[in-house]
Order: sequence, then structure tokens, then C-alpha cells
Amino acid sequence: MTIDQIEAQMKARAMNFVGLGALVKFDLGGGEALFIDGRKTPPTIAREGATPDTTLTISSDNLIKLAEGKLAPTLAFMTGKLKVSGNMGIAMKLSNMLED
Repeated sequence: MTIDQIEAQMKARAMNFVGLGALVKFDLGGGEALFIDGRKTPPTIAREGATPDTTLTISSDNLIKLAEGKLAPTLAFMTGKLKVSGNMGIAMKLSNMLED
């Protein structure tokens, strides 16, 4: 799975992010990022965005594992593979949405 495929998968499942109520950035390093804008209905997924409410820093390899269900968001956070800056409550809400 590639970042393009993850972006497409997130777009296909955008309605899962209804109720997020925030702009979240996945910072993949190397200038790559994905944004989930859960302030809109339907939520939008894009490569660029405004200043996020929460930033999740994760390698592209670990984001792929997360998207494939091979890495749980909570485990990724606890093992340092996922770092959160900004509103932790939004990150927790997003974690629940990703695990569905």
C-alpha cells in the first residue's frame, strides 16, 4: 500500500470522520502530509491544509501499517511510533474512528 492508496482509502471512508470536529494533520516527514478536515460534512482528505488542531507524526511505513490494520493506533502511540502534538482528545477520538 502506498500513501496515494491510503489517501484514496481515507477518502472512501471519509464519512467515518463525521463528528471529529477538527483539522488533523498526519506529518509523514520529508514534507509529506495528509490532512483530515473533520470540521466539514462530509469530511475532506487532502495533502495540504491550514494550521491543524492536532498533528500526528508518524512514518509513512507505520501509517501504511495503521491503515492495513497491522498496527493499532494506541500501540503505535505507546511505543513511540506515533507522536501527538496539539489536542490529545481529538487524537483519541480519531483513534476510535480509525479502528472501526
